[in-house]
Order: sequence, then C-alpha cells, then structure tokens
Amino acid sequence: TGTFGSRSAAIGGSALAAAADKIIAKGRRIAAHLLEAGERDVAFADGRFTIEGTDRGIGLKEVARASFVQGKLPPDIDPGLIENGTFSPQADPATLVRRLYLDLTGLPPSPAEVASFTSTAQAADFPAFSLQLSSVIDRLLTTDRHAERMAVWWLDQVRYADSTGYHSDNPMPVWPYRDYVIRSFKDNKRFDRFTIEQVAGDLLPDASEDTRVASTYNRLILSTEEGGAQPGQYEAKYLTDRVKSIGTTWLAQTFMCSECHDHKFDPVTARDFYSLGAFFADVEEAAVGSRGKGMLLADDVKKAQLKELDAQLAVFKDRDDKDKDKAAAKKARDDFENSLTHCLTTVATGNLRTVRILPRGDWQNTSGEVVLPATPKFLPGFIESAKDKRLNRLDLAQWLVSKQNPLTARVTMNRLWKLFYGAGLSKTLDDIGTQSELPVHQALLDWLACEFMESGWDLRHMIRLMVTSRTYRQTSFASAELLARDPLNRELARAGRWRLDAEFVRDNALAVSGLLIEHTGGPGVKPYQPAGYWENLNFPQREWENSRDDNQWRRGLYTWWQRSYAHPAMLAFDAPTREECAPDRTRSNIPQQALVLLNDHTFVEAARIFAARILKDGGADDIARLRWAWRRATQREPSADEVLTLASLLGKHRANFHLDPKAAAEAVKTGYAKPAEGIAPGELATWMSMARVILNLHETITRS
Repeated sequence: TGTFGSRSAAIGGSALAAAADKIIAKGRRIAAHLLEAGERDVAFADGRFTIEGTDRGIGLKEVARASFVQGKLPPDIDPGLIENGTFSPQADPATLVRRLYLDLTGLPPSPAEVASFTSTAQAADFPAFSLQLSSVIDRLLTTDRHAERMAVWWLDQVRYADSTGYHSDNPMPVWPYRDYVIRSFKDNKRFDRFTIEQVAGDLLPDASEDTRVASTYNRLILSTEEGGAQPGQYEAKYLTDRVKSIGTTWLAQTFMCSECHDHKFDPVTARDFYSLGAFFADVEEAAVGSRGKGMLLADDVKKAQLKELDAQLAVFKDRDDKDKDKAAAKKARDDFENSLTHCLTTVATGNLRTVRILPRGDWQNTSGEVVLPATPKFLPGFIESAKDKRLNRLDLAQWLVSKQNPLTARVTMNRLWKLFYGAGLSKTLDDIGTQSELPVHQALLDWLACEFMESGWDLRHMIRLMVTSRTYRQTSFASAELLARDPLNRELARAGRWRLDAEFVRDNALAVSGLLIEHTGGPGVKPYQPAGYWENLNFPQREWENSRDDNQWRRGLYTWWQRSYAHPAMLAFDAPTREECAPDRTRSNIPQQALVLLNDHTFVEAARIFAARILKDGGADDIARLRWAWRRATQREPSADEVLTLASLLGKHRANFHLDPKAAAEAVKTGYAKPAEGIAPGELATWMSMARVILNLHETITRS
C-alpha cells in the first residue's frame, strides 16, 4: 500500500490481476502492443504471455515492468496512453541524444557525439537502435557530469548554501558536504543509505569521516551571529527549520503549518511537529554565535604536520603569551591549520535540549507539554519514544526509508519524474497532502515507488527505466488537436519542452564555447558578478572577488551560494536562494533572462571565445562557419532560411565594426580568458556578435 497524503492506493496481486484481466480481454492486439512483438502472434496461457515461434515469454508480474520500459503500462496502471492510442512518433536521433545529454548531465553533446549516434541510429533496426541508446545511457549514468547534475537536484531540496543566512550571512564551511553528495550519485549509493548517512551519519555504528561529512545536512539551517539575538528564539527557529526540512525533503508534507496550531487541512498536529523536532535535540551548536571551524579533513601527512607544529608550540607553554618565539610558533601552527579543509558536521551531545509544544508558536511561552521524539502519528510505521528508550536521529532516518513508510519512495519518484518529463505525476512536488494535485497516473506512481523500494532503493535503476521508456523517446511536437485537448501534456502523449535550469544555462554556454573546466569538487568559486552587488552585506563588509584562475569557468553547481545575495544571473533563471528547501523550481520567461544572455560577463566572454573557435575551426567561408556554429550550439543543421537570416545579420555587424574599429577593440576585451591571437579585432567582434545571437537562441537553452 502506498500512501498519498491522507489517501492510499494499493498495488500488488489484486491490482496486477485486474490489469491482466483487462489485457486478456483486449486480446492479442493489446498484448502485442505492450510487448512490441510486431507482427508475431502473442498467446496467453498459464499466467504467461508467449511470442509464437520464439522461446520468448513473460509472466504477469513482469508485464508492468516490461511495458513501462517500452513506455506503456497495462491499462489499469496507465490508462491514458493505451486507451487513447495517443503516442507521438519517436524523436529524431539528434534530438534524442541531445535530450539525453541535457537531462542526464546538464551539458550538451559535442557535434562528434551527435554525428556518431545519428549515423549509427539511421542504419540500425529497432533492436540495434535500442541497444545503442542503452549504451549511451549507461555511459552517461556513470560520469562525474551526471553526478553533478543530480547533485543540483538534491542540493535544492536540502537548501545547501555556503552562508548562514540570517543577519550578517557569514560563510560556513560546508562545501565537503556538496562533494559528498556528488560522490554518492557517482557511486550510485543506495537512497536508503544516502538518507541515513545525512540524518544520522554521526550515530552509525560504522561512522566514518565520510558519514560525518554527510551529517552536515543537519547543520544547513539558517543561523545567526547577531549579538542582540535571543538564544531561546533561535533555538525555536532552528527546530522549525529542521522539521520543515525533513518534512519537505523526504515526505513532501507542510509540517510548518503546525508550528503554531494543528494543521487546518492535513492530519498533522502541533504535537507531531514538536515531537519530530525533538529528534534533533542532541545536535551540539550555539543558538547564537559562530558556527565554528568544524571537523578537520586532512590526509595523514597533513595531520602529522599539524601534530608536529603542536609539539613545537608546546615547548613554549610555560612562556608568556607575549613572548615572540611563542607567538611565532602559534602563528605558524594556526596559519597551517587554517589552510586545511574543515567541515561543519553534526556532533551529538548528551546534554539534550528540552523540547516542548509552543502554544501559538510563541518561544517565550514555556507552558506547553514537554515531548519526546516520535514520528507523525498519522503516517504509517509510527514510532515513538518510551520512558525507558528515547528514540534518536538514527531511528528517524531508518523510519524515513522503511517499507512501513512508503511515502518517501513516492515523494522521491514524483520528483525524479519531473526531471525527465517536465512535471511530476502530481505537479505539487512540495506537498502531497490533501491540498495537492492527485497524480494523473496514480497507479504508475504506485508502481514506481514499489519498484524503487524493491530494487534496493536504486536511484540509477529508476532513472534508467524512465529514460529508456517509449514515453520518453517521443517527439515534443504536437498536433493542434493534441495541444487543444491536453495543453499541459498531462497525458504524456508527447515529450516535454522546457528551458534549462539556471546552472545549466551557464554550463551550456561555457561548454559550447569551449571554456568549461570539467574539474570535480572543491570549494565554492566566484564567477563574474556585478561590482557593488554586496555593498549592503555588513558585519563585516565584504566584496565579491571574481575567481581569476580556471575556477572562473567551472560548472554553476560550484558557484558560491550566498543566501541573502544569491548570484544575480542564477536568480534571473529561477535558481532558489536556498533559504528554504526548494524541491520544485519555477520556470519563468522574463526579459531579464535575455539581458543576462546578452550582457552578463560570463556569456559575453563565452561569445568571444566561441567566435575565435568559429573562425579557427568553422571552415573557410562565412556560410560554412555559420553552419558550424549553429550545429555546435543546437546539435542540428540550420535550415536555409536560418542561414540566410544569419548571413544577413553577419553582413550588418561586419559593416558596423568596419566603420567603428574602436567599438570592435573594446568589445573583444571582455573577460579574463586569454585573447585570441592573429585575428583582427573587427572580424573577431563581428563573429562575437553572431555567437551572442546563437547563444541567446531559445533553442540553445531549451531541452526538447
């Protein structure tokens, strides 16, 4: 049984049998449709479908899985697609391979990769094409680039940022947690273990440096160092933040509505809210003040060096602090330690904070009942503390991913679906309570959640299922009739089209231009940002310093995330501030986005480098170069009309820069990247203008 808010739907023997009955009733036509057996006959006997003339067969239990892989579930599981017969044709190979790269890595394929795939696909029959497609998918799923793409998805949900959020919004050392997330996706860490390590990695019997870094999740709250802040008030804020995070990230429940009173719509009580918060009463932290350095992360050599410096400092322990030798030894020791990596991790304290229900959420009202850790009573698999056994975060983490609580699997699959289909099966990704949208294909969500748990919480397995389906392979073009009947594509009778997420818009421009540095992990980096953007960031005052080395051209994932002043180019493309959990990014279409693409330093510099590549590698004449640039940015050949439009614009800009050489010289100065040699400024500026146009195309930043 899978729980969907306060509703539940079962999938198992009875549902599968009912699905089988409908399949049998429809006869061979539906069976052949499901199994894509072509013109061969399909027989059903003794609980199995068999394809006549072959030794191939499939049991009822496999029908749901096999048919979903082909994009078609049995009628009871997915009624719309089969009953209406509304599948769109398969997308062309170039579109399909571009879609896979953008969905799985957030980066475009190179023209060579597109050419290799399309040439093979055009010559292959369907089985060979499917095998080739699977090979591409399997390769992409094991890359660092895929892990980075999935990390963006997860970091939104847990509201990862490099700063504390409140008041002075000071830095906090947490980037090793971001790298832990990337490694976890790269290694295909099972989602249940991934969950347990983050919520309670410090409490595990086999706790390691890695699981303690995972527990940084608990420290990603907004916190303050303001001198006049009231500790009691901020203890209440931190509890609320953590309850909201658990509720949103794993359960898609609006628990925050119960901070002051019982929920008005869902069966969440104030007791549920504070009992859930009591699981985190053991987290050692100051309510007000510095977050601290965190745990030292260093190899054995550096730890030995630090130990040696400690020993040198100990020699002077009896001397006055003003002694020059002691001061010099202390400085050497501190400077070395400060150069090492630290991470703010969770440390459990035996001095547990008292958690009580706060009437109307008033932190100054201490009349409420004291509560012990317990999960929300209305959710399945309820667990609570006993007088002789207090539950801890490890108990909570294990409950989140227990089969007695199928909500986590449903929430995760609903969100994963959006990555590849444009919207969740229920569009309300952050709330699947009674105020949410019922899933348009509820039995499909049931099946996905069950498959996810039964696969051992294998996220990569689920991604592979989703992107090998026939539903995924459809073209995004739709007839007028289909658009009129289903404008939001809730029937999934065509593929979706949507603008890339903020980080990938930038990554795409860097990749197309050749500027992208594909280095994995490390501290946050600082790409170009308007001067003075941080002028109101005080206590202390700070100024953003653009990275001047290769870090300038790293992926957007690694951008320093300042909660109160998130990067403006990211905000323009709907990146969240991560002051709160953000499981669902909005997709706006506003003029500022075009202004960013045309004027932001990153994109102007990318156009300059792209222009130099066009002139160097694009061919011997203007038309060849225009075609080359278009292919590199969009992964397809331009039409005759598109070439004609580009050529006309090229002539116009060439004439303008010929008349104004000073403007040309000024235009090609943007950015830190090494300038191209041997190219006249006027010609480089001309092609730079063309590159800016191509990088600004709707098609360039759209997944289709």
